[in-house]
Amino acid sequence: MEPEPNRPSRHVDSGRWLVQFTDRILVVCPRCGSRALVVPRPDLEAPRFVAELLFMPRRLVCTACGHIDAWEADKEGAALVGAAPGGSEDPFFRQPLWLQTRCTGHILWAYNEKHVRELAAYVGAVLRQRVASPTTAMFPRLPAWMKRAGNRPEVLARLGTLRELAERSAPDERSDIAHRRGDRPRLRRSTLFRGGPYQEPARGPDGP
Repeated sequence: MEPEPNRPSRHVDSGRWLVQFTDRILVVCPRCGSRALVVPRPDLEAPRFVAELLFMPRRLVCTACGHIDAWEADKEGAALVGAAPGGSEDPFFRQPLWLQTRCTGHILWAYNEKHVRELAAYVGAVLRQRVASPTTAMFPRLPAWMKRAGNRPEVLARLGTLRELAERSAPDERSDIAHRRGDRPRLRRSTLFRGGPYQEPARGPDGP
């Protein structure tokens, strides 16, 4: 049976968090301006819980110039203080995101290709169903201009621009707005009390 050509598309929101897309972030290299990658340190085990992605030590790697940088969560006593996702800079090194473009007078951004696909599926849907709505869910917290039906064609077109940018890597191929603007949220960051690979055990004056 052939599908109905004009049948409205439908999106089911299962309550995905923005932090779920921070496992791989495309950024502008601070040294050469090429596309670089921010990922968890490769020697660590996969996180048991999604929220741990905010605390895992990170590497920024640029294959164009060989630049490498490292990030670790701040410490407050026995707690780790995690990153705060959101805005057009990556939440760890605070470098400009590679995937950003102008859209309806605003800045449209994404962390990686998977993030772009999820946004496109939501924006392109005529019917939107919410299965779960935790306070950390991504789609309910999207700005109103992205959800507006009248903006759908423009937002989808600009998401296509982000897909094209994901295939590029040279400095002269980056978006003309991919620079620091300091628009990352300044809200209180989350904390994590734990030992294990992200936090060394406390040592006394004579050793452990």
